[in-house]
Amino acid sequence: MQGISHMTFIVHDLDKAAHFFKTIFSAVEVYSSGQDTFSVAREKFFLIGELWIAIMEGESLPTKTYNHIAFKIDSTEVDDYLERISSLGLEIKDGRVRVTGEGQSIYFYDHDKHLFELHTGTLEERLNRYRQR
Repeated sequence: MQGISHMTFIVHDLDKAAHFFKTIFSAVEVYSSGQDTFSVAREKFFLIGELWIAIMEGESLPTKTYNHIAFKIDSTEVDDYLERISSLGLEIKDGRVRVTGEGQSIYFYDHDKHLFELHTGTLEERLNRYRQR
C-alpha cells in the first residue's frame, strides 16, 4: 500500500460544495466534468495540498454521524478557520471532552452532513499524553 489515493464526497449541489472546499480548505479545482458523466455522476476534482478530493453529485447523507475526516492545522490558524466556517453559515459541533496536551479541534458539518475536523495536535502528542494517564 502506498497511502490514500483520493477521497470522494457525494454532494447535492456541486457548485455549493465546490465553494465549501475552496473557502474552508483553499482547495484548487483541477477538473469539472460539466454535463458529462465519466463515472456514476457529474463530478469535480480538487487538490488540498497534494490530497485529491472528488465531489460527485448525488443525495446528501440522511443523518449526521461522528464519522469524519480530520485535517491538520496550526494552533495559530484556529480563529481564521472559525471565521471561514462561520462565513458559510455551517454548523459547528461541540467538540468532545479532551485532556490537556492532545491538541485542539474544530468539528463542523458541510451542507451534506459530512463531518470535518480541524485538529492542531499530532498522533505522537496524543499517544505521549495517553501514556501519562
